[in-house]
Amino acid sequence: MLPLTPENLSSFAPAVATPTYDRRSLQVGIVHVGVGGFHRAHQAMYLDRLLNDGKALDWGICGVGVLPSDRRMADAMSAQDGLYTLVVKHPDGTLEPRVIGSIVDYLFAPDDPDAVIERMADPATRIVSLTVTEGGYNIHAVTGRFTEDDPGVQHDLQAGTLPRTSFGLITEALARRRQRGIPPFAVVSCDNIQGNGDIARNSFAAFAELRDPEFGEWVRQAVRFPNSMVDRITPATTDEDREELARHYGVLDQWPVVCEPFTQWVLEDQFEERPPLEDAGVQLVQDVEPYELMKLRLLNASHQAVAYFGYLAGYRLVHDACQDPLFATFLLAYMDQEATPTLEPVPGIDLNDYKRNLIARFSNPQVRDTIPRLCAESSDRIPKWLLPVIRHNLERGGPIALSAAIVASWARYAEGIDEDGNPIDVVDRKKNTLMAAAREQRSDPLAFVRDREIFGDLVDDITFVTSYLATLESLHRKGARTTLHDLVG
Repeated sequence: MLPLTPENLSSFAPAVATPTYDRRSLQVGIVHVGVGGFHRAHQAMYLDRLLNDGKALDWGICGVGVLPSDRRMADAMSAQDGLYTLVVKHPDGTLEPRVIGSIVDYLFAPDDPDAVIERMADPATRIVSLTVTEGGYNIHAVTGRFTEDDPGVQHDLQAGTLPRTSFGLITEALARRRQRGIPPFAVVSCDNIQGNGDIARNSFAAFAELRDPEFGEWVRQAVRFPNSMVDRITPATTDEDREELARHYGVLDQWPVVCEPFTQWVLEDQFEERPPLEDAGVQLVQDVEPYELMKLRLLNASHQAVAYFGYLAGYRLVHDACQDPLFATFLLAYMDQEATPTLEPVPGIDLNDYKRNLIARFSNPQVRDTIPRLCAESSDRIPKWLLPVIRHNLERGGPIALSAAIVASWARYAEGIDEDGNPIDVVDRKKNTLMAAAREQRSDPLAFVRDREIFGDLVDDITFVTSYLATLESLHRKGARTTLHDLVG
């Protein structure tokens, strides 16, 4: 067994694909903030494809960690010179390992914020991309306004301080480029948010306006923020994944990435300069919205549909729940009856095939995606993925019983106790508020949905409330499995 280092690449088994390009000759053209499993299974993989074809040699990636928790990634990147193994797991058990070499540098912002800013300010950097999670844009779920009272934001607005947030780092880099007469880079969000480019523009321009109104208007008008849709199921890496890679292929990788075979990236072609991403399989389009709504309301919202019901029913792995005919029936019913009517036609996509393929993807036993991962940070996800489906159907008199049931399953999960009396580890930035409200709902059934920062005025809608309360009462009285059976039976 050999550690994953540049020196050992030629010694790995032939089954392990390795970079065919000279990484020492690459130049950084992209700075990516938030290097996690998804970025490494997705955007970095697409760039690696181009590099292996001898293209985009001036579009290497410099990763950036902003949060203290990114220290682990910084250490792994340093130890392996940015290399990592991407293991595609096929449903039949076939493993497809490839060493990805497109990340050629990594900077940990808390150690040296100015180095990050200068890397972004370098004329060679023409794209700054982000995977900072749905909550990383500081946009209020109901008002859509930038939340300027965030402590990190307030710190970064103080004169003379070195930035701590992505807002401070990126806007300072843009300011320096402007002062030096260098055109701005494009900012590419790769997060699961409808109109992610528009959201990023609003967030960064709002922050810049707090620094200086004229500068904020320049950011809004001069910087390009293309929208994108990204898709690949990428569960968190486990020790078992590391051991499997070492056992089968002799590769000792501190932080490999595992993923499903499917991948999709739809990107607005709104750049001054970009690599030839279409040659790597990226769909360059003029309008991303039909694709992103399809993904958010079918795939992402369906993940929430299986998450809380699945956990309460005793499942901990996504494929186990989705191989259960009851859960598969529920997911397809939600997608067919409530989500699909909110969508416009999607160019080049057969929605019926897409939905049934989703069930197959969720059921892949090799990926071993976890139910708790899907349950995390729900207060960021539900408002962006599921509540728009409910509001769309309420406005048009469409069905909402299954969507409301998903909200009720979240409320029941947030009580923090499962059906056997065992504690649930609720992971959410609003954990204390959510759990306090959920624990009141046995005596006050609407306590959870009275949080207008998350749910807006849904608590005032009798149609929603009626369906929501019916499911919540059933979850308390009958449990998750019987409740699901009644919903689809």
